[in-house]
Amino acid sequence: MEELSTIQSKIYEIRGQRVMLDFDLAALYQVETRTLKQAVRRNIERFPDDFMLRLTSKEAMYLINIGVSRNVIPPEYNIGSTDMFAFTEEGVAMLSGVLRNKVAVELNITIMRAFVSMRNFLNNQQIITAELSEIRSKLALLERVGQDNAAAVSELSEDMGKELDTIYEAIAALSVKLPQARKQPRPIGFRKEKQ
Repeated sequence: MEELSTIQSKIYEIRGQRVMLDFDLAALYQVETRTLKQAVRRNIERFPDDFMLRLTSKEAMYLINIGVSRNVIPPEYNIGSTDMFAFTEEGVAMLSGVLRNKVAVELNITIMRAFVSMRNFLNNQQIITAELSEIRSKLALLERVGQDNAAAVSELSEDMGKELDTIYEAIAALSVKLPQARKQPRPIGFRKEKQ
């Protein structure tokens, strides 16, 4: 597992692709960088543009600075005057066939696992990001619905308040009118007639 994380720390992203640098691969395969580059140049037809990138000096310096800051490239590393190669996952797979080295073949399996592990991690991150985005949009929708409901309840409360006020006023008006409208009650019992 430690070997896998060591390899993952040597995977960089350049031009939108995850790559490993020639000198890192040479160190892992236990060959000199010039030997690795020589094997690649002898078999250049096996390394199309999507398998291997020739880095500009600016790109190389950028990646080296990242590596130095991660403590995976020694600060005194010198690019030299030759091109720096960066190998994609497919290019790394092709190297094991070009380097006729037992270490290269065995290590290639671990490197492929590192690439796959990193790809799975990034895919999971994208899925989580998409799910979080969906949850945020649902919460925003619920918030808007809640605000709309609160406004409707507020309007309903105002309308109900006005209706109740009207009812109370009507009751008050009736209670004032009722005593005036009453007639004197007739006495109960028999009345004697006057003679």
